[in-house]
Amino acid sequence: MIPRLADNGGFHGPSIDEFFPGELFNIFGLTVHRITLVQAISTLAIVLILVLGTRRMKIVPGRFQSVVEMGLDFVRGGIAHDLLGRKDGDRFLPILTTIFFMTLFFNITGIIPFLNIAGSSVAAVPLTLAVVSYVTFIYAGLKKSPKNFFKNALFPSGVPWPVYFIVTPIELISTFIIRPVTLMLRLLMNMVVGHMLLVLCFSATWFFFFTAGGGWAALGIGTLAFGGAFTALEILVAVLQAYVFTVLTAVYIQLAVAEEH
Repeated sequence: MIPRLADNGGFHGPSIDEFFPGELFNIFGLTVHRITLVQAISTLAIVLILVLGTRRMKIVPGRFQSVVEMGLDFVRGGIAHDLLGRKDGDRFLPILTTIFFMTLFFNITGIIPFLNIAGSSVAAVPLTLAVVSYVTFIYAGLKKSPKNFFKNALFPSGVPWPVYFIVTPIELISTFIIRPVTLMLRLLMNMVVGHMLLVLCFSATWFFFFTAGGGWAALGIGTLAFGGAFTALEILVAVLQAYVFTVLTAVYIQLAVAEEH
C-alpha cells in the first residue's frame, strides 16, 4: 500500500481517487492505468492457469491439474448441475465458469502485493458481468418459451386481473431492472470497501511507524494487526463474491427455463 500524507505531514486517509490512478503509459493510443494493468494481469493468469491445467490431462492428475479440476468441478457440480440439472447445467456451464473465474481472479488481486487493488473495483467490470448475466437470463427464457417468457414474467398466473396493475410494474422493476443493478452494486461495493479498509489500515501503520514515531508506534502495531485481519477477510470476500455472483446468475437462468416459462 502507498502511504498517504497530508501537505503538513499529517495522516491522510484513503479517498475515491484510489480508483482513478494516473496514466502509467500509452500504447497504440490506448491509455493504460494501474487498474487496467491489474485487469490484464488477471486475465493472463486465468488463461495460463486454465490452459496449462487442462492441456495435457492425465488419468492420475498431478497437484496442479488436481487444483484446476477441483475449481472446474466446483462450478460444474456445485453450481451448474446443482441448480440447473445436468442438461441445462452443461448447456450454460461455459458462461458460468467464465463468470466465476473472472470474478475470482479480478477480486483476489486486491490482496496481492504490488497489485493491491481489485480489478473488479471499478464499475466497468461488475457492469459488464451483470450485463452478461442479464442477457443470458433473457436468452434462456426466450429460448425456452419465445412467446410466453415476458408474459409469464410480468403477468404471473393465478392473479386477479385488477391486481396486475400493481403486480406487473413490481415484476418489471424487480426482474428486469433491479436484478442487474444489484448484481453490479453488490460486487462493486464489496471490492471498493475492502480496498479502502486495507489502504486505511496499512497507510495508518506506515504513518505511525515512520512519520509519527515514538509512542505512536504502538498504535501502528494495532493497525497492522487490523490490516492482517482485514486481508484474511478480503480473501474470503473475494471467493464468496465470485460464488454468489455465479450462483445468482444460475438461479436467474433456472427461473427463466422453469416449466411455467
